Amino acid sequence: MTSEDGTCPVEDADLHVRRLGDGPPLLMIAGGIGAIDTYRALAARLGETYTVLTYARRGHFRSADRSDGPLTVERHADDARAVIEHFGYGKALVFGSSAGAQIGLALATRHPGAVTGLVAHEPPAVRVLPDAEDWLDFAAEQVAHAASGDVMTAFKEFLGSIAGAGLPDLKTIRIPHEAEWKALFTRELAGFYGYLPDVATLRRARLPIVLAAGEASRGYYHYRPARLLALELGLPFVETPGAHLAPQRHATDFGDALTDLLTDLVL
Repeated sequence: MTSEDGTCPVEDADLHVRRLGDGPPLLMIAGGIGAIDTYRALAARLGETYTVLTYARRGHFRSADRSDGPLTVERHADDARAVIEHFGYGKALVFGSSAGAQIGLALATRHPGAVTGLVAHEPPAVRVLPDAEDWLDFAAEQVAHAASGDVMTAFKEFLGSIAGAGLPDLKTIRIPHEAEWKALFTRELAGFYGYLPDVATLRRARLPIVLAAGEASRGYYHYRPARLLALELGLPFVETPGAHLAPQRHATDFGDALTDLLTDLVL
């Protein structure tokens, strides 16, 4: 399967974008450090049915960013819309996991006309939780660690909170892509945790949306928001195979489940 890489100009940035496959457009929004290769295997699986559009978030890897200060979820949502339009589409199906799910929800709120349907997998929308302050404090702690130069502690504590992350022994190993992790912690993490999806606007939009979380993530903070948001919106909540990183690590099983969810969205 061939892929096409390019550059999508947006306000104060240039996004590294990729298209592969053939079929209805499907935008896949990465979480974590926003790498375009986050969904490499999953995109190849979905590219059998869809034209898959992926991109690296501004300020990460080959996506340049000329702004400074915090990068908001709203700014990322505007970038996501620009990617859809860059490839010549008016709207697309959207899949996002983790921070990518928060961006997907913001995209559906700000630009509902650009979204055919959305699958939001484990958005860290902690403000809907009864213990929201604990998780907002947790994010602030990682921001403080990274801002002081201790990216290693932020990295270890962050991964340690995630189901199935498999934290490696990093005593003698450098953090992979340390600059990207520092950017996540210092410019984005507080915004990703602090973003509260606009339930009233999403209700009015009447878009087909599925909130999903991994069966192996039960009991973790990143599982619970999807379920609570589904209840508030009166929308389906679906358990998917694996844990938080299943879209990256278990592309076959997760891809099968995601294909079914996307198919149901457009029926």
